[in-house]
Amino acid sequence: MQSLILRHVVQRVRSRIPGTTRPEVIRHFASDKTPSRTALYEFHQKQGGKLVDFAGYWLPVQYSDQSIIKSHLYTREYGSIFDVSHMLQTYLKGKDVISCLESICTADIKGLRNGTGTLTVFTNTSGGILDDLIVNRVADDVLYVVSNASRKDVDMSNMSAAVASFKAQGKDVSVEFLSSDDQSLLAVQGPHAVATLQKLCTKDLSRLYFMNSTTDSIAGVDGCRITRCGYTGEDGVEISIPSAKAADIATALLDPSVGKLKLAGLGARDSLRLEAGLCLYGNDIDESTTPVEANLLWLVAKARRAENNFPGSDKINSQIKNGVTRRRVGFKMDSGAAPARQHVEIYNNEQQKVGEVTSGCPSPCLQQNVAMGYIREEYKKPGTEISLKVRDKHYHSTVAKMPFVATHYYQPPK
Repeated sequence: MQSLILRHVVQRVRSRIPGTTRPEVIRHFASDKTPSRTALYEFHQKQGGKLVDFAGYWLPVQYSDQSIIKSHLYTREYGSIFDVSHMLQTYLKGKDVISCLESICTADIKGLRNGTGTLTVFTNTSGGILDDLIVNRVADDVLYVVSNASRKDVDMSNMSAAVASFKAQGKDVSVEFLSSDDQSLLAVQGPHAVATLQKLCTKDLSRLYFMNSTTDSIAGVDGCRITRCGYTGEDGVEISIPSAKAADIATALLDPSVGKLKLAGLGARDSLRLEAGLCLYGNDIDESTTPVEANLLWLVAKARRAENNFPGSDKINSQIKNGVTRRRVGFKMDSGAAPARQHVEIYNNEQQKVGEVTSGCPSPCLQQNVAMGYIREEYKKPGTEISLKVRDKHYHSTVAKMPFVATHYYQPPK
């Protein structure tokens, strides 16, 4: 199973021009542009990180002290630190900032309390998903946004255009895109994540609930933003920190006298997010899929549906009313089946093609192969029997509820 997970990740970042720069750096996704280095590049090398070119940055796919499967399971049992500094961090400011960002996304930002955030999507005029992102309402006139590195150019253009349009109307709004040279982002995920971070903070994190954000000093470093969220399904945080202090904070979090955290890479991150039923942009969602088809309707706030004033709102409201022909669902494969990866075809019992897989890998927690993809609407019910065609052989599978593994987001008491 270890080699299957690694192969899955490597396939997603495989180079167009294979090559190796040094033993601990593996080039899997080269381009004409030289990959950027996060502030933790040398730190990863010293810690035994096997670096790959991912989304234009050198990032570790795993570390020498743990296999991907062990790293995955360690995250679920204790906790891990992921360098996600390749993500785009953005601040938007001004008294008209909320209406500005709402003009290009589906979130009800007006309805958020200061200090809270939400997952949302940028949409195009056809209702397709331009990107998924987290927006935090820091104050009435300040928003903090984290979006995908692979969509950085699209997101920057989208937000810049919205700001320019509002400014042309005499509105008060500005945008600042943070450089990874100046600001880094660490994801600390797992049951021990927050307890370990708490020992290095001054604020009480027990009331920092899922999708809440605050600022604090960490290990004596001021100017850190802590957001309770993550991409693994576990409790945890993402912390935005000055890049000059990124290695210091990572070292402090790894101190065994503080906690039991370890470093983890892209391999474990991908299998963890798939177990949690979370989408990967470019695989599971893209500009041709709508939130309704992607089973992400909850990202389109009810207030925004009623307002009907975001890009593609007519299409999305029509799909809500009239339905869609396909839907994103999960699949569990029978024991002994080969893992199903992106573009694997889905068939019904009459051997008719009814869909296609978008992501799949072996699940270390379930000890079986899982996948997600799009299937014709009439086959979306959990328990429906289908087959997945892997290398010209059909493997019996069933439609399954997601997440495949229970999530542990830190919610306020009911």
